[in-house]
Amino acid sequence: MVQIKPHPPLALVNARLIDPEKGVELRGGVLVENGAIKAFGSGVTAGSLPQGLAVVDCRGEVLSPGLIDLRAFVGEPGAEFRETIATATAAAAAGGVTPIISSPETHPPVDDPAVVDFLKRRARDHGRVRVLPAAAVTKQLEGREISEFGLLREAGAVAFTDGSHSIRNSQTLRRAMTYARDFDALIVHFPEDRDLAGSGVMNAGELATRLGLSGIPREAEAIALDRDIRLVRMTGARYCAAPISTTLALDVIAKAKAEGLNVSCGVSINHLTLNENDIGDYRTFLKLQPPLRREEERLALVEAVGGGLIDIIFSDHNPQDVETKRLPFAEADFGAIGLETLLAAGLRLVHAGQLSLPSLLRAMTSRPAEILRLPQGRLATGAPADLILFDPDEPYVLQKEDLKSRSKNTPFDEARLQGVVKMTMVAGQFVHGGPAPGESA
Repeated sequence: MVQIKPHPPLALVNARLIDPEKGVELRGGVLVENGAIKAFGSGVTAGSLPQGLAVVDCRGEVLSPGLIDLRAFVGEPGAEFRETIATATAAAAAGGVTPIISSPETHPPVDDPAVVDFLKRRARDHGRVRVLPAAAVTKQLEGREISEFGLLREAGAVAFTDGSHSIRNSQTLRRAMTYARDFDALIVHFPEDRDLAGSGVMNAGELATRLGLSGIPREAEAIALDRDIRLVRMTGARYCAAPISTTLALDVIAKAKAEGLNVSCGVSINHLTLNENDIGDYRTFLKLQPPLRREEERLALVEAVGGGLIDIIFSDHNPQDVETKRLPFAEADFGAIGLETLLAAGLRLVHAGQLSLPSLLRAMTSRPAEILRLPQGRLATGAPADLILFDPDEPYVLQKEDLKSRSKNTPFDEARLQGVVKMTMVAGQFVHGGPAPGESA
């Protein structure tokens, strides 16, 4: 994570405060001291502060906790040509993401405490925002031998996942869940029946047939998720299904939650804002895993976020080299970048009247913090001062050349978006925007 240095007290005033945990918004400010929130609310105004205190006038823009991204690829170690911690965290800061939960799908994978330590040191030296490593469930992400959960957790792993590698062997996953339960660790699993998904490259259906592409049926997600929930019932593990993309999965999650199981789920921002029709003329930047689904599925996912059934929205940031995307659709790699567009893309749903701003931010801040058991993601006295200031209405056209990520495979290239992050703060320090160095706040 970023190095935390002593910083004089600072007040952010005249803001539209959003408290995602309570679902409320009010006019007020936040007082920051020693990297933490000392006070917040309508009582924090320019007139109520001690003389000489540094003050930032937010000019009525939205001030909220920084976003928490559950699933993002940072490139190190081994894939620096796709992304680095420096570029990933610069992109995150520009997009309002203050902790990144980094994917273990690196080279070597994050299945050894030494790799966790490497990531923490690299983030300390080169990162603008916090990088919190997720460790692999199985060694080498092969789905066979369980990683050393205890040592990895002690080294600093915040969750356990094999990323986009769905664990095929049920006995292996059962053992992993039992192991995780004993260490009170969170399993984040991508539910997909790999045999049923086969060599599919997009959503199975009429459009795939017309495009001449092999499809991945919705049932591949539902069958795997149903198996996972049965294993959760057997073991009592903490479990998060991410990403999900179908109404079939929502049905499984709803029943599991009604039963009282310790289950949560997450969805990528791409599946909330795009559908299979956006693939258009074989646009490989929209070749995603799981695939984009029909519009009816997208609308159901949005409704599930608003109703609280879906807990987390994340970017699924997956930078890919140009050479792996400039290929026929069936041969191109899966994945799209999303750290910088996570908030702006989500605001599409707010502007369309499909979600309230507190509901959107809750799924990006306080709810993932609660599931991951992190102190960030909330407006609360004593909480880390990881904050963002943004104008939800300011329009812009996304140009991939302006992106800070090393790779440019964004599904929103040249899209009209609204929502510009003006300032990002981590532990009371400005990491994007804010007063210029040497300039009075």
